[in-house]
Amino acid sequence: MRQRNDLGWLTARPIAHRGLHDAATGVIENTAAAFAAAIAGNYGIECDVQISADGEAMVHHDDALGRLTEGGAPLATLTAAALKAVPFKATVDRMMTLGELCALAGGRVPLVIEIKSRFDGDLRLTRRVAEVLSQYSGPAAAMSFDPGPIAALRTVAPSLTRGIVAERHYSHHEWDRLTPATKRHLAFFLHAPSTQPQFIAYSVKNLPAAAPWLARHVFGLPLLTWTVRSAEDRATAQRYADQMIFEGFRA
Repeated sequence: MRQRNDLGWLTARPIAHRGLHDAATGVIENTAAAFAAAIAGNYGIECDVQISADGEAMVHHDDALGRLTEGGAPLATLTAAALKAVPFKATVDRMMTLGELCALAGGRVPLVIEIKSRFDGDLRLTRRVAEVLSQYSGPAAAMSFDPGPIAALRTVAPSLTRGIVAERHYSHHEWDRLTPATKRHLAFFLHAPSTQPQFIAYSVKNLPAAAPWLARHVFGLPLLTWTVRSAEDRATAQRYADQMIFEGFRA
């Protein structure tokens, strides 16, 4: 891990998790309405990207349709045009490409983009994110739970700010595919020689913890923490991190 002293823009303001969404008012996560609300509130924007069948970076958290949208197909089986035509259940918004999000943001607030991964070595999404952001002049960073995409960014986009998303225990069922050894590798940043992250995004539920403490205080890396949803979370973030990724309230 190496120290970066020029990332003040990354921690200058709270970062809205998947945009400033509020399902009760029809503002759905990772949609244009949520991102516009974040911009209006002068918050940074965190979002997720998934790969489409034709190699586009689509702004969506889940790797399959159904939770927020009509349908149930994996995103990777549908083209970008097909995904943009899929209705959401609670909004007239449609799924966006990363390029469309960049156009909407227009450099007004930082973008923090999580590259979703199946830990399978597929770097198509990483390359597409790098390509799109190479044409974007606003403040932006890419991050992932998977060290593979972040290590690849050192080569394909060395000037793009890159970070690692991590937690301590990886106990959620979504991590069942990972071996105990891999979980330890991720939790303690043992990939750092290859990834050389420039910031850390760590679970607020696992703070304080030794690995992010060392990253922040010894190596000088900015520490973001996710997902801050309560007053208790916010107090933890203020004590142990440089900035929060939040949802469910206005910071």
